[in-house]
Amino acid sequence: MEPERECRVLSIQSHVVRGYVGNKAATFPLQVLGFEVDTVNSVQFSNHTGYAHWKGQVLNSDELHELYEGLKLNKVNRYDYVLTGYTRDTSFLAMVVDIVQELKQQNSNLVYVCDPVMGDKWNGEGSMYVPKDLLPVYRDKVVPVADIITPNQFEAELLTGRKIHTEEEALEVMDMLHAMGPETVVITSSDLQAPLGNDYLIALGSHRKTNADGTKMTQRIRVESPKVDAVFVGTGDLFAAMLLAWTHKHPNNLKVACEKTVSAMQHVLQRTIKSAKAQAGEGNKPNSAQLELRMVQSKKDIENPEIIVKATVL
Repeated sequence: MEPERECRVLSIQSHVVRGYVGNKAATFPLQVLGFEVDTVNSVQFSNHTGYAHWKGQVLNSDELHELYEGLKLNKVNRYDYVLTGYTRDTSFLAMVVDIVQELKQQNSNLVYVCDPVMGDKWNGEGSMYVPKDLLPVYRDKVVPVADIITPNQFEAELLTGRKIHTEEEALEVMDMLHAMGPETVVITSSDLQAPLGNDYLIALGSHRKTNADGTKMTQRIRVESPKVDAVFVGTGDLFAAMLLAWTHKHPNNLKVACEKTVSAMQHVLQRTIKSAKAQAGEGNKPNSAQLELRMVQSKKDIENPEIIVKATVL
């Protein structure tokens, strides 16, 4: 199932020399699934910042603009998708929005997939790990031009100003996010109680499509996946990339797209934790280097995931 014609993604994310986060986590899966991927590296670091040490350079908004100008001068600035993740700088994020808007003028069918990375919850308490001034930029500038967004529960709460305590409230928050622009919203993780029990993590998805006669239809789904007991880095980047690919291949079936995305994630995480534990040795906690995603080793699972996680239509 190759994309019929060449399908090209502009991915503006971090680069690490070693390991898999940002563009390193997104490029390989997209290429394996048949996409052309053009990468702009928003940073170039030796490794992700969860290690004891890291070194490197950061691209600023003028430098981003300069790279885009080069593409434009050569008339190779036509894209089918734009993918963005972790950013720390408001001017860089504002420049991304300018580029997305210009690319949408070039191709009105362009789909912008945005992971609005701002923070997460630990033991029930949410905290931001990017500067607070990014929130209004995401809320007022980025989300309105995005087509698919993949916030976690905390980020969905930040964007809407609403807290989520129940699944019903989560669905209301997703409706609020639709109203801001995106027609596909996936809350990638939450602290909601899973029907299958405490060993499962709930993700929720909502796809709103407009029928030919102008009426709107919303498909909503719940996905329960087994919790994996480790802290991985790059999983959100991998998730957003695979969701881009599978929604492209199943444009009006968020259920199947999420089943394939989450199943592939599970295969990668299970392989990673097994390998990390073997490397660390009996009774030792795996370190950052040992917990790097087993991306290359999971090529077949990424390409053709066996469905091990099913979604429920709500």
